[in-house]
Amino acid sequence: MILHIKNMVCDRCIMVVRQQLQNIGLNVSEVNLGSATVQPEQDSEQLSLISSQLKLLGFELLDNEKDRIVERIKSLIIEKVHHSDLADTHLNFSQYLSDGLNKDYAYLSRMFSDAEDTTIEKFIIQQKIEKVKELLEYGELNVNEITWKMGYSSSAHLSAQFKTITGLTPSQFKASQPGKRKPIDKL
Repeated sequence: MILHIKNMVCDRCIMVVRQQLQNIGLNVSEVNLGSATVQPEQDSEQLSLISSQLKLLGFELLDNEKDRIVERIKSLIIEKVHHSDLADTHLNFSQYLSDGLNKDYAYLSRMFSDAEDTTIEKFIIQQKIEKVKELLEYGELNVNEITWKMGYSSSAHLSAQFKTITGLTPSQFKASQPGKRKPIDKL
């Protein structure tokens, strides 16, 4: 049985969900961002227990197809932005999402906008800016290197998007106090 789970955004989430499901007594065969495969098949009472245990940790079971698709869109974007290098990919996110979900992008876009009150494009930009904040706080890369790593066409483009979202330039952000990042699952 596949459980679809909201708010899974990192490898640590995968580990925590796996542990929680095993603590409940489930045989967990696979856990990925947004889903877990468990045995045996669960009835509604057992699903209610699983749901309440996951809620304690900030996760939610998704029980309808629309929510599952929206969460899968988010997971694919987060996985690509936060867990891979965008420098060499020249990634077309609309094609990536369409291929990843085997659905027409226009359909995915409408569904996402209806459910989230934002567009997929704005969600991608928010994710990229949070990743840029992280890279700036680490201090290992300069703005030009971050521009390349995040797949931006120019430092000016990155800076303009960054300022639109944060109200600061990347340099101002780097010079300001740390701790202005947002958790990925709150974007």
